Amino acid sequence: MDIPRERRPDRRRFILMGSGLLALVVITVGLSRLKPAAPSVEGGTLWTDTVRLGPMVREVRGPGSLVPEQIRWVSAVTPGRVEKKPIQPGARVTASTILLELSNPDMEIQRLQAERSLTESQAQLVSLRTQLETQRLNQAGTVASVRSEYREAIRKALADSALAAQNLISTSEYARSRDKAEELTERLAVEQQRLQIFTDNIAGQLQVQEEQVQRLKAVADFQRSMVDAMTVRAGADGVLQELPLEVGQWAISGATLAKVVQPERLKAVLRIPETQAKDVVIGQVAAIDTRNGIIKGHVVRIDPASQNATVTVDVMLDGPLPRGARPDLSVDGTIELERLDRVLHVGRPAYGQANSTVGLFRVIPGTDEAERVRVELGRNSVNAIEIIRGLAEGDVVILSDMSRWDAVERVRLK
Repeated sequence: MDIPRERRPDRRRFILMGSGLLALVVITVGLSRLKPAAPSVEGGTLWTDTVRLGPMVREVRGPGSLVPEQIRWVSAVTPGRVEKKPIQPGARVTASTILLELSNPDMEIQRLQAERSLTESQAQLVSLRTQLETQRLNQAGTVASVRSEYREAIRKALADSALAAQNLISTSEYARSRDKAEELTERLAVEQQRLQIFTDNIAGQLQVQEEQVQRLKAVADFQRSMVDAMTVRAGADGVLQELPLEVGQWAISGATLAKVVQPERLKAVLRIPETQAKDVVIGQVAAIDTRNGIIKGHVVRIDPASQNATVTVDVMLDGPLPRGARPDLSVDGTIELERLDRVLHVGRPAYGQANSTVGLFRVIPGTDEAERVRVELGRNSVNAIEIIRGLAEGDVVILSDMSRWDAVERVRLK
């Protein structure tokens, strides 16, 4: 009789299976903890720079144009139609050069009316002067006549007084002589006072009329000047830059007729970004690139307002103008803000503003990899920026735009 054997479990098999499972778990955990491979970047397309310790010049740059220091705008004083245009833009002119000749019959009529009023007023002045002088002479004659009667009455009163003392004439006759003398005494005084008042008033009456003549003369002179203004002159020496109207066109009062500039005296008008203009002050040194030479200058004016995110800065040119320099020529200007003696600085990166913290890729020495580091930036310039912390002298950093690799901390340079 057979006895069944009891089979024992295969322990080795279980051990192998457990070991394999444990190895699988360890490998899975290890792989999950591995960092992803650094992406590759074409090194030849990157812009790098080395951190330096030393002097740094802070500058701001902006485009602009050359503008004449003095511009003479010629405006229409009176409306009129253009009859002649004897000169064209680009010609050199003097202050008396005729640019346009206008015509307006209404202005001629107004001038004639003003001159007629002036003539009438002058005639009235002559007539008034004659009339007043005649009246004065008449009053002076009256005074002389009364004075003669007065003296005769005095003599008669004295004679009658002597006769009355001898009883040769009656008392009543003597009294009449005396009253006549007193009457003429008072009458002479009145006539003399009337002559004095009349004489004193002559100057005042003539002055009023003379002032009226002067007013009308000023009106007539003004009307003549308005007519003369229809012959438009340059008013200043220079070059005629603009003359927009043609023969036959009508110019309204106040319209711009011409623009005269002095091309030998130009200044640069720069448009500085408003974020950088805060450090610009009057007197700072500037360099103007005309693309045919660089001219030194200095800041003379800063516009108090901002337009289109820029601030207008006027730069007076200190050096001679290069050949080809002319009004409205496009230029680039660089303004020196300050010189820093010993600061840690590097080329300005494609991103990152002054006084901010950014992530820059620093090339790991001796390798072909670059790692991201947090860098605190300070004051900036056109082509450089100050390093506060995060980098050391001699570090090589990537200044190109690396926003494509914002999700990684390390890249490989091919």
